[in-house]
Amino acid sequence: MFAHNKRLQYTVRVSEPNPGLANLMLEQFGGPQGELAAAMRYFTQAVSEDDPGRKDMLFDIATEELSHLEVIGHIVAMLNKGAKGELAEAALSEAELYRKIHGAGNDSHVTQVLYGGGTPLTNSAGVPWTAAYVDTIGEPTADLRSNIAAEARAKIVYERLIALTDDPGLKEALGFLMTREIAHQKSFEKALYAIEPNFPPGKQPGDPRFTNIYFDMSQGPGEVRGSWNQGPEWNYVADRDKQMAVDGGSGEATVTMPTAALDVLRKMAVRTESNPQAQPMTGAELGSGQATSGAGAAAPEAAMAGKTGAGGAGAASPAGSQGGSPGGSSGKQE
Repeated sequence: MFAHNKRLQYTVRVSEPNPGLANLMLEQFGGPQGELAAAMRYFTQAVSEDDPGRKDMLFDIATEELSHLEVIGHIVAMLNKGAKGELAEAALSEAELYRKIHGAGNDSHVTQVLYGGGTPLTNSAGVPWTAAYVDTIGEPTADLRSNIAAEARAKIVYERLIALTDDPGLKEALGFLMTREIAHQKSFEKALYAIEPNFPPGKQPGDPRFTNIYFDMSQGPGEVRGSWNQGPEWNYVADRDKQMAVDGGSGEATVTMPTAALDVLRKMAVRTESNPQAQPMTGAELGSGQATSGAGAAAPEAAMAGKTGAGGAGAASPAGSQGGSPGGSSGKQE
């Protein structure tokens, strides 16, 4: 059960309206790294979590993220206050209002015109919020890692927003939100390490033949070795031949099929085969005037004669390689 308290988790003090800045703040309101995405990510994880400790933690943080959504929403609303009144009451002349919402550095015209200077669930580019931002997979060792990364991304966005304003009250509120991302990262990481073992994610172990191999696939200037690909635990493979068919097989794709299905497949291959000796004239060549003279000007029907003929020299069908008749075009009559 949720019960709303009208007092914000952190006091919002905005020195003056700034619709352009309000539009940028929407990135943390309805954007992929924003507070709604975080709240829905952790809330849905909590609902299906079986471990009581993680369940409690996820509900706590999900609920706090909703309070952060409320804080950032009020920031957007306060920054839009002047524009909202001017738009609603037509306080400015048409030309003056148009110049103002398209003024230097003000890219908020979409949110002002479409949403009346409100707080839409969009990102700063006007893209609506979507549940696709939530990448929960239902495995705690994977989801907790994703949560840690999500908090890190959100912190970076807050840092960038803080750098955009000199409003002290706004900087304080954004700094609080940024700091809470750090606290959540710590909680998620502690919860991850409390699962023993927690790597690799999931239950199924990796194939020991390939778990400690590093394939040097990108070769040339700029190669760097480090703990990620060297040391006693790594088998470093740079030989191109040894990077192929590492299972010891041929490295080719094969499938076993019933005889009836294979016969049908061969018929399709015969019907759709290309004649490598054909020299058909294309519409592009005709349109460019290349068909007026020279050896390449043979009529399309003449160029295809070798394929449609009744079995003279050069008229062999590739159907022979598909199990069809090796002479003439009889293979195409199946």
